[in-house]
Order: sequence, then structure tokens, then C-alpha cells
Amino acid sequence: MRQLLWAAALGMFCGVAGAQVSAALKPFVKVDAPVVVLEHVRVIDGTGGPAKDDQMVVVEQGKITYAGPETDGKVPADAKVLDATEKTVFPGLVGMHEHLFYPLPDNRPGLLALYGEMADSAPRLYLAGGVTVARTTGTIEPYTDISLKHLIDAGKIPGPHLYLTSPYLEGVGSYTPNMHELTGPEDAARTVDYWAAEGITSYKAYMHITPAELKAAIDAVHAHGLKITGHLCAVGFKEAAVLGIDNLEHGLMVDTEFYPEKKEGVCPDMHKVDAAMAKMDVEGPEIQGTIKDLIAHHVAVTSTLAVFETFVPNLPPLSYEMQVRDAMTPDAWGSYATTRAAIAEHADTSVWPKLFKMEMQFEYDFAKDGGLLMAGCDPTGYGGVVPGYCDERELELLVQAGFTPVEAIHIATENGAKWLGEEQHFGTIAKGKDADLVVVDGDPAKNIADVEKVDTVFKDGVGYDPQKLRDSVRGLVGLR
Repeated sequence: MRQLLWAAALGMFCGVAGAQVSAALKPFVKVDAPVVVLEHVRVIDGTGGPAKDDQMVVVEQGKITYAGPETDGKVPADAKVLDATEKTVFPGLVGMHEHLFYPLPDNRPGLLALYGEMADSAPRLYLAGGVTVARTTGTIEPYTDISLKHLIDAGKIPGPHLYLTSPYLEGVGSYTPNMHELTGPEDAARTVDYWAAEGITSYKAYMHITPAELKAAIDAVHAHGLKITGHLCAVGFKEAAVLGIDNLEHGLMVDTEFYPEKKEGVCPDMHKVDAAMAKMDVEGPEIQGTIKDLIAHHVAVTSTLAVFETFVPNLPPLSYEMQVRDAMTPDAWGSYATTRAAIAEHADTSVWPKLFKMEMQFEYDFAKDGGLLMAGCDPTGYGGVVPGYCDERELELLVQAGFTPVEAIHIATENGAKWLGEEQHFGTIAKGKDADLVVVDGDPAKNIADVEKVDTVFKDGVGYDPQKLRDSVRGLVGLR
């Protein structure tokens, strides 16, 4: 749907990629040439197929014009040739649950749960982490998001291609004043129509939306030829599938239909839902039946293992978290560290180690049965999930869930492109596709942790320096 949203501005910028990088972007660019050749590179093409060694990838004016064996490729005249021996290239990540906001620090008792827009830090950190396409799966500042997309598309600031989602379609009971509470089905449809006119391309239903409001929203969204996803609670997964929802966020851990005391159209206490869920068997007929039902209704699921991991005591490893500490303000880090320590204190009674394993098994079974599983990292929670970094972590966790590294990359690239209807443009490495590429040191096909070793991120054929992007917003996450 890229062509539906400010296509002219984006096309002008992409069409001259590599030839006319704006002055505003130059400080972040390390490869700027109309024609770029990656020689002797290992290719993970995003299809889920095996990695291929000693390949050549040719990029001309922002498009891939050759991807194949080194021995069969030809170096165009005046090309900038990069020796990528011992490096691996895979498609730019298509983040399908991303946000441009972040929980504000200092959540002492009695204060409101508030979120602030990370307009400076989030776009740069996503791009630095290899995310070249990001769906903003829910927003608290829609006009800021729209403005950011304009600025990125015009080459005034660095960032991924943004696919903008509406403000949350939330019912009565929102835990943050950042969200509008719907007053009924008519309000739901009116809200959908308003944001469609503003250029929004997807929608997100939230926890307290009622079945009637959700149905009205789904019908209105589909009338515009668009799609809707949901992080639901008052409505269970199977009910949402029957109503016609296109995508469900997070997976099993937010499906309340298995809670025996759930009331129709009411979001129950999630602590009680967690306790009930922990007693279930993922391989049992109830959960497996939900998997089959979602697949039958063509409902996609977005994996967000990176945010769930933070609720497991002492995860992610503190050594991993230390690498993102410099990205955060001292207050943001302190708030995160305090909550992490409190979770660790109750490790002996936590159900989350089991729930996390259950979620991983649910996602594995869903994908292996033919469901469309996508990936994002949801940089919210209590602050331990930082844009870009967490998208790399999401890949590692998918491998922990049982997927091979190339399958994990496929989930995080081609699958998202398919849901967006953009698989002809990005999501895989092939002739004619947009040159959205991630070059890393090492071999993620053998060691998925090598996805953290990002050397260059190409967006529309322009190669960005991840370290320069990160350095430019060091210490700003939690502030701006």
C-alpha cells in the first residue's frame, strides 16, 4: 500500500536513491553511489530457503538488478564495488508491531500511565537495527507519525518506510489517557472513516473494545479496502476471527477465551487469565483448535516475543540489556532496572517462565500448520524493549522457539511484506525488488546472534551506518 500514501513524494525520493542523498542524510550514510555491487557475499534471501555462499548482489538506482552466483554476475561500469567476504546480506526487516512512542519513566504509584513520542530516537534506531519497513501498530500521536513519515519520505530525516496505523480503537476502560475511548459502534465506524481520510493505512483494535464496536470497525476498515489488527481482551481470538479481523497481535498470551470466568464483551483481570493459561497444554485440543480456526479464517498472527521476554524473571540476560543502556536516558534506564529487579524478586512464584515457553510453542505450531506468522518487537512494556535492538532480539527468540535462522528471517521479512500486499517490492532479495538490505558480519544462518553485528543498512539503495545513527540519539530514549 505504499503507493496509496504520499506515493509521489516517496517515488521522487526513491527514484534517485544513491544519486542524490540529501544534505540532511549525508552524516548517516556510508555508501552513496548510483550503482553498488556486493561481491563474495553470503545471501539469505528471505524466502526461508538456505543461505547461499559466494554470491553477488547488484543495486542500481535503488533497485536490485542482479542477485545470484558470483561467477555469473557482471560488474556494471562505474559501480562502487564492496568486498563482502565473510559478510551476510538479508532483506531489510519488515517490523509488523512497532511504535514511535515509549513508556515515560517514573511510574511511581498515583501517577498516570503515560507514553511519549520518540520522534527523534525511534526512526533512527529502527533503521540502525535493520528495520527498513515498520508498521506503527497503534499510535498515541497520529499527526506526529504522519509528519514523521512526510519527513522521512522527503529525505529530511533518516528512518524506515512507515506504514501508519490508526490511534487505538479502544473501548471504555483504557489504562492510559493517551487513548480515546469509543462510545459505541457508530463512534468506531466514524473513527475509522476519519483516519482513512487522513491517510492511515491500517487499524488496531485494543483491549476493551466490545464485540459490537469491533464488528463496526472491521466493516468500516474493509469498506476502505484496508486491514485491521488487534491486541484484544474483551473479545477472544475465535470470536474476532468470525467477525473478520485480519491479524492478531502477540499471540496466545493475550487470548482470554480460555479463562473459565470470562464474561461476554468484558476484559477480565489479566493476572487471573495468566494463572489459568499456565495450567493449559498448548498441544491440547482447545489451543490447537484455536490455531486451526485462525488459519481457516486467514487471520495472521504477529509475534512479539521480545516484549514478553521482559516479564520472565532475569530475562533478557543483563549482559544483553547493557548494550541498549546507552540509548536510554538515565531515568528511563533506572525505571526499567527497578521494575526488572522487582520481577526477579518474585521469580519463585512467577508463571511467566512457563507462559513464555507456551507462547513460543503456540507460534511454532501456528506457523508449521500454515498460518501467516509475522514479527515485531512492541517497544513498550515497562521500558526494556528499545526500537531496533529489540527487532534483532526478536529474531533470536524465534530461533529459541524452534525455527531455523533462515525461517526466522523469513517470518520477519517476506511474511510481513505479504500481509502488507507489498511482496513485489520488498521482503526478499531478488531482481527487481527495492534494495532494502541488511549487511552483517558473520553468518546468521549458523549463529543467529550475528544479526546484531550490523555493518550497513541499505534503504532504497543507500547504505546507512548503524553506529552513526545510534550515536546521533544516544541517551534520548525515554525523552524524545
